[in-house]
Amino acid sequence: MSNFSFAHPLALLCLLAIPPLAWLLLRRRDQGPALVAPSLAPLMLARPSLAARLWWLPGALSLLALTLTAIALAGPRTQSAQRRDLSVEGIDIVVAFDLSTSMLAADFKPKDRITQAKEVLKEFINSRQNDRIGLVVFASEAYTQCPLTLDYRVLQDLLEQVRTGVITDGTAIGNALATAVNRLRESDAKSRVIILLTDGDNNAGNISPLQAAQVAKEMGIKIFPILIGKGGRVPYPMGNDLFGRTVYEQVEIDVNPDLLQQIAKVTDGVYHSATDRKSLEQGLGAVLDQLEKSKIYEAGASARFDELYARFLGPAALLLLAGLILRMTRMLGAP
Repeated sequence: MSNFSFAHPLALLCLLAIPPLAWLLLRRRDQGPALVAPSLAPLMLARPSLAARLWWLPGALSLLALTLTAIALAGPRTQSAQRRDLSVEGIDIVVAFDLSTSMLAADFKPKDRITQAKEVLKEFINSRQNDRIGLVVFASEAYTQCPLTLDYRVLQDLLEQVRTGVITDGTAIGNALATAVNRLRESDAKSRVIILLTDGDNNAGNISPLQAAQVAKEMGIKIFPILIGKGGRVPYPMGNDLFGRTVYEQVEIDVNPDLLQQIAKVTDGVYHSATDRKSLEQGLGAVLDQLEKSKIYEAGASARFDELYARFLGPAALLLLAGLILRMTRMLGAP
């Protein structure tokens, strides 16, 4: 068996004691006391009893039990190895999600920006493994919706709850990045990433986006900005008509792709622009590709062993017990 081995082969040295023990057993039998009487000579020709002929059996069983015990102590096992890539280090990711009211713009057919962004984000979360993900939401201020976690179900539930109008309106990109950086500040992951999803220009907050990006660079954090929607006039919900249908009007929404490109450049990240669901999926897909490249892998063979010691210890115990029982009968010294 080419895949058979011993975990502790030195234990097999115990087998060297078996031959001397067998010799001592025979010598003890030969040197035992004997009674010789001439008048009983005809009786000596009688055939020995079965117990007398099997005098060696108790000792043999004990020696066999010791042999099996020595083999069990050596750790017999069979090995099967499979080649595979073992991920050593995951990535810590914080998603900074814009909740300004401009995310209600309905240029992402058939739904608005925020609805499509949430659905694509859920798919992104489902695609990750072994990566801790956190969620920061922002409008005129930024808050942590979910700290870094591996519990993707909880993260999905918290993402589903986010909506516009809860935070005072505005777009504080600098504050959002600073909050995300703060969530990653104590992370010991070798790769740390911020994904910024926004549809506007920085117009609120007290921290400059480029200043926050510089802090991220100094901490080795990459930022991947994704601009959701296009600038100019877009359909925006203004209320409902008499029949309960949503009424849309063309509203001017400012964007600043140059700022997002600078943020990406400062931190060695990559900027993407999404004008519909498909391009948003492509943008996050490109981020996924970058994240996989920064992930640390260790290629090696993962050895799996099937331990066989129990197959030897069980019979050894039974043989030893049988030997001890036979020693308490007439077999050991039967005439």
